Amino acid sequence: MAWTVENIYLNLFVYDTITDDPNAIATMVAASAVTATVATLLLGALSDRTGRRRSFIAGGYLLWGVSTAAFGFLTVGVVRDIAPAANVVLVTAIAVITLDCLMSFLGSGANDAAFQAWVTDVTKPANRGRVESVLAIMPLVSMLVIFGGFDGLARAGDWQLFFVIIGAIMAVAGALAWFLVQDSPSLVRHEGGYLRAVVYGLRPAAMRANPGLYLALAAWSIWGISTQVFLPYLIIYLQRYLRIEGYAIVLTVVLITASTISVVSGRLIDRVGKLPFLLPAAVVYGAGLALMFFARGMVPVIAAGIVMMSGFMLVLAPIGAIVRDYSPPDRAGHVQGLRMVFAILIPMLIGPYLGATVITNAGEVYEDLGVVKQVPTPAIFLMALAVLVLIAVPAVALRRWERRAQA
Repeated sequence: MAWTVENIYLNLFVYDTITDDPNAIATMVAASAVTATVATLLLGALSDRTGRRRSFIAGGYLLWGVSTAAFGFLTVGVVRDIAPAANVVLVTAIAVITLDCLMSFLGSGANDAAFQAWVTDVTKPANRGRVESVLAIMPLVSMLVIFGGFDGLARAGDWQLFFVIIGAIMAVAGALAWFLVQDSPSLVRHEGGYLRAVVYGLRPAAMRANPGLYLALAAWSIWGISTQVFLPYLIIYLQRYLRIEGYAIVLTVVLITASTISVVSGRLIDRVGKLPFLLPAAVVYGAGLALMFFARGMVPVIAAGIVMMSGFMLVLAPIGAIVRDYSPPDRAGHVQGLRMVFAILIPMLIGPYLGATVITNAGEVYEDLGVVKQVPTPAIFLMALAVLVLIAVPAVALRRWERRAQA
């Protein structure tokens, strides 16, 4: 749910209440990605040293919820009352980006550093395809919950109640985690120097020692850039370009179907093999992106969206499992920092700006209460497809490396 808020609704919040400039959204996404990566590198290495994932998960989720709720109290009106002489739009945008960075630091320390490392601790190669196929649908399930239960608040402009409710749910999840999550008794603690551990994975020597890990991360990075080209602007596209008022229905049908396909595919991934499954999954995702470019109207968009989001999940599951397979046992937390660099930081620094460039150059606009606003166009899906094609390079290289390693 936090992922849905940050990657979709926070962008919509900025677009609707602060500014329509896509570069503001791209800057917020990029700043958040940098912060999240730093947090995961620092706290992932720390959780390796302490061997206590549960404390980071429970405490981090609790604070994560509090910071999310705070967005509801950060509006242009509040900023105007505090600093009436200032450029209100600019100051509000900066304040939202700053709060987003704080939320990202807390959330990434809890989820990306601690929880993801814990999953590596308690799984094994034989069941990671199934585990990843379930984990992969969690963002989609959260989108269903928010679209079904809370989207009406966002559409009515009741952002304060929206953020407070979501933040409270996240905080409760943190409290429950203290009782439901147990650290693995077989967790291997890393005993080396802390600062050395933080930067370990960024060294050329580490890359040479773990080529499979870094090739998998490179594939993840390309997939991530592709998704970030269109995802921050998806709801705005459905609302403002396609003018689908019932976009929540579209997303509900698409996400339920894609989630079901992802879960069912989990056993197939483990049976066929993660790497042989990867490129066919990428073809499905690419086909969905191409179909979204042409789709108009609710039914065609639902059909294209099912293909696109199913492929989206089918690529993510094997990549995540491969990265866990190649994670050194004593550096599971640290590898989450590397995952953030490749799967979050690089994609969020590049993807949203590619999307913003496409949107700006398209020149599509609409007028809202006398204000002319830019609108995302179908070209964002073509740009995403062009990026996705590059995933073949690390995927093929990884297959060749695996064959040589097994020979």
